[in-house]
Amino acid sequence: MTENEISKVIIGCAINVHKVLGPGLLESSYEECLAYELNKTGLLIERQKPLPLIYQEVKLDIGYRVDLLIEKKVIIELKSVEFINDVHLAQILTYLKLSDCKLGLLLNFNVAKMIDGIKRVANNL
Repeated sequence: MTENEISKVIIGCAINVHKVLGPGLLESSYEECLAYELNKTGLLIERQKPLPLIYQEVKLDIGYRVDLLIEKKVIIELKSVEFINDVHLAQILTYLKLSDCKLGLLLNFNVAKMIDGIKRVANNL
């Protein structure tokens, strides 16, 4: 599957989770439920995937973790915040660069309609 095909599945699952749970819960609740929905699709899902920082020839395991990595291609960063701000976008863009992935989805579940909480972020490598 391409990144765009995967993202369509992810967005559908996120909308389903939001319809059931609504806004106002902890990020971890949405992560658990979204992972459950995505597992049902048969996609390869990695949760809390460690992401090392490589500086020159040194690999630094300093605690970066991707919320969800789907098919080793699409990064999902989950939020449950009042507003998405620049630091959230910078975070997922950094994760994309460190992982060499092309596409990330920043999903904020603390919105009235899930479609308003979805930001696609592309890494132009």
